[in-house]
Amino acid sequence: MFFRDLETDRLFLKNISSDDREFVFAQFTNGRVNQYLFDAEPLTDMQDADEIIDFYVQPEPRAQHRWIIVRKENGSKIGTCGFHCWNNSIGYSDVGYDLYPDFWGKGYMYEAMQSVLTFARNDMKIKQINACIYPENIKSVKLAKKCGFTFNGQMKDEFFNGEKYSHNIMVLDFTAV
Repeated sequence: MFFRDLETDRLFLKNISSDDREFVFAQFTNGRVNQYLFDAEPLTDMQDADEIIDFYVQPEPRAQHRWIIVRKENGSKIGTCGFHCWNNSIGYSDVGYDLYPDFWGKGYMYEAMQSVLTFARNDMKIKQINACIYPENIKSVKLAKKCGFTFNGQMKDEFFNGEKYSHNIMVLDFTAV
């Protein structure tokens, strides 16, 4: 298996699995977690959680992967992060991440992203990563900048809840580092 579990000082990043269905459901029905996730509707039932997990556990090679972020201290699951739209032939991927609100501002996502970005560069041989971030999600924009992403424009996307919404396009170019 290409994608493997990762580890940081305070965290385990475990590959998503069917054992995570209750967490995935709780995470993506939480109003604060979903506040800036405008690319998907909040989950409504466990089948929605199963569909997310099924998407990320397709046999390899695949264009997406997700890790569950787990605190070493007590084994609590606190968020997810991972890749989608990975194009191995050109070394490009999108990245996404979410964290349960109780853990915002404590450096957990920065720690997780450092491990994930190192994996992307060294193991996936990614040259460029995009993060599409809702402009009002100030903490996420700051995190992306701290991780080395730079602003590369804004896009209008599909309708969500009857309205057009925009995202900042943040880019991390490993060839420029």
